Amino acid sequence: MIEIELEPSLSHCIETVTKIEYERVLSLLLKGKEEDARLAEELELLRVFLESADFGQLRCRCEERLAAGKRALVRLMSSSLPPKYRVEFVET
Repeated sequence: MIEIELEPSLSHCIETVTKIEYERVLSLLLKGKEEDARLAEELELLRVFLESADFGQLRCRCEERLAAGKRALVRLMSSSLPPKYRVEFVET
């Protein structure tokens, strides 16, 4: 199972943080001399999440936590069930 932690802030929403992470993983894959299966799985998980997540709802949940002075740490996990990922907010 693949797990990716994303941490939105007041300056970067969950969607933007996900896009930045997608670009980072893609860059690592393109620079690599060998195919890295784990990175490829991470990239696929991020792609599916970007294409299908309800970012409006996720933004609201993150903003509520940030407004309350809490971290908005989000754990994205691969899943065998549609939509092929799970999202959970990590209590810190």
